[in-house]
Amino acid sequence: MAYLNVIEIESALRNLAAAYPAMTELIVSPNVSHEGRQVHILRVGTKSNAEVDGVLILGGVHAREWVPPDALVSLAADLLEAYKFSTGLGYGNKRFSANDIRQIMETWNLFVCACVNPDGRHYSQTNDPLWRKNRRPHPSSGNCVGVDINRNFDFLWDHLTKFASDSGVSASEDPCDRNVYRGPLPTSEPETKNVVWLLDMYPRIRWHVDVHSAVPVILHSWGSDQNQTIEPIQTFLNSTFDGIRGRPNDAAYGEYITQDDLHIVETLGNRMNDAVKAVRGVDYGAEQAFGLYPTSGASDDYAFSRHFADPAKTKVYGFTIECGHSFQPTWSEAEEVIREVSAGLITLCLEASASAGSSIPASVPGE
Repeated sequence: MAYLNVIEIESALRNLAAAYPAMTELIVSPNVSHEGRQVHILRVGTKSNAEVDGVLILGGVHAREWVPPDALVSLAADLLEAYKFSTGLGYGNKRFSANDIRQIMETWNLFVCACVNPDGRHYSQTNDPLWRKNRRPHPSSGNCVGVDINRNFDFLWDHLTKFASDSGVSASEDPCDRNVYRGPLPTSEPETKNVVWLLDMYPRIRWHVDVHSAVPVILHSWGSDQNQTIEPIQTFLNSTFDGIRGRPNDAAYGEYITQDDLHIVETLGNRMNDAVKAVRGVDYGAEQAFGLYPTSGASDDYAFSRHFADPAKTKVYGFTIECGHSFQPTWSEAEEVIREVSAGLITLCLEASASAGSSIPASVPGE
């Protein structure tokens, strides 16, 4: 086996939709990439969009991270086959029963966007293995190509204004920055627009997971500053705190999150990690995203921030899974990482309540 290229990813999604028409829907993204590619999203589940809540799962946001798209295609195929034949699934030493699979397929919709950034993946696989960004042309037809999609979302995007100058926030305003150029405007990129469109179009999406590599770790919001549950005025919406965000261990600012929401994301992160660890003993760990480094414009924070900025929008809990220990491991190792990702994502679906604000169950289904 070898990693899927962008044509094969799209073909796999189309084939799954054709093979399981009663359990899938192939969704066409509205914005084509800079090089003219159109991404499809596979909705997996037996109920309509209006009947049950959803989980949005992203892969391939960063081009050089080759495992996540393959992992998401594999997960979709596993769930569909297991449900069709009323079997369970096993990933290493982690097992899920047939009833677990039925619960996911009949009470959730999984929106699988396996490769958000097809132009970047194609370039990484054919020209520059360590390419991270998309392939946005330079405005002056120069060599400074690409935007980091995971710095382009409309969450504290203007890091020069919003963060302290000594925060070390992982973003750049320089189009020639090889890795973390934020783009000319928030949500400027077609790939970013497609993710925002999905969240807008399917308001019953309640959970968001962006699968990356390779730390490994499972991250939850916020990535902008250390979490605090005491001061609601200390929020990304409050310009009073512009210029002081992002410093660790200071008393001037912490990103507000309610105690209930903090409990939910910490508990779910730990339970996903327990499932990952059960596969073959690798402990990813779970922590707040800020513990890795301060970030702006990331997809997980954007998803969670939407209901703060507009209370009419659905509350969406955001996570990032950083999987494995390298961007492009050998295929035998990639298969192990795919098993870990699959176990973590299935556990999230089993643990997440149909109402995102209700309590977390006391035990892990399938154990």
